[in-house]
Amino acid sequence: MAPSTTATSTAPPSKPPLRRRHWVLITAGVIVAALVVALVGGEFYARHTVKSCMSQQFRNELGTNVDIGLSPKPMLVQMLDKDVPYITVDSDDSAFGPAKDMHVHARINDIQLQNSADSSGTIGSSSADVKWSTDGIQSTLQDQSFGALVSAVHSNASDGTLEFDIGPAGLAKLTVHPHISDGTIAVDTVNAEILGLGIPTDLVDGIVKVMSESLQSYPLGMTPKTFQVTDNGIEMTLAGGQYTLPRADQNSQCGGLV
Repeated sequence: MAPSTTATSTAPPSKPPLRRRHWVLITAGVIVAALVVALVGGEFYARHTVKSCMSQQFRNELGTNVDIGLSPKPMLVQMLDKDVPYITVDSDDSAFGPAKDMHVHARINDIQLQNSADSSGTIGSSSADVKWSTDGIQSTLQDQSFGALVSAVHSNASDGTLEFDIGPAGLAKLTVHPHISDGTIAVDTVNAEILGLGIPTDLVDGIVKVMSESLQSYPLGMTPKTFQVTDNGIEMTLAGGQYTLPRADQNSQCGGLV
């Protein structure tokens, strides 16, 4: 009779203790969370820094404080590849150059951040919508040595003219016709009289000069494309092509970004 054999069974591999697996999961979660926080924090910091830098850059270019809006492309990527799809620029202090209460909304496209001896980069194209109210025009003239001499400003959308009341009760009237001419805004005098007599030439010339300078401050190489006098003031659109940005001040926070 054959000897009997006893079957042997192999025990399944032991599983790691539950406590150990629990700590592994916690550690992995902490690492992932830390990476996410670092990326999000870095993105917020980068966007804040670049907005501050570009606000400074375009404030110098435009002559007024501005509010910068950035494209949704991650800023950390933009800082690495130096390629900014677009930014938006809004005047945020109700002024634009010499003009009071002139509101500007601009979009600047295809910004290449390339530092050189005399440049901080280039832009591919730009556009802007500009609005200037009659109250803003009056404030601008009063701020430019005319004081209360210009007592009111009226816009006439029907014939595209602006009329200025000169002196108390508007005893004198000056009417001008701003329009696009050879890629700029020209301001022509249509009528200037006081009780049927002519207004002093130096006064007329001074008002026309302020108006012209305020309407000819085109940023970033832009030129006017459309212009109209509305019931509330003036509206125009600007557009520009490739433009080279001046070199940023290396003593500012912008120095290390380009």
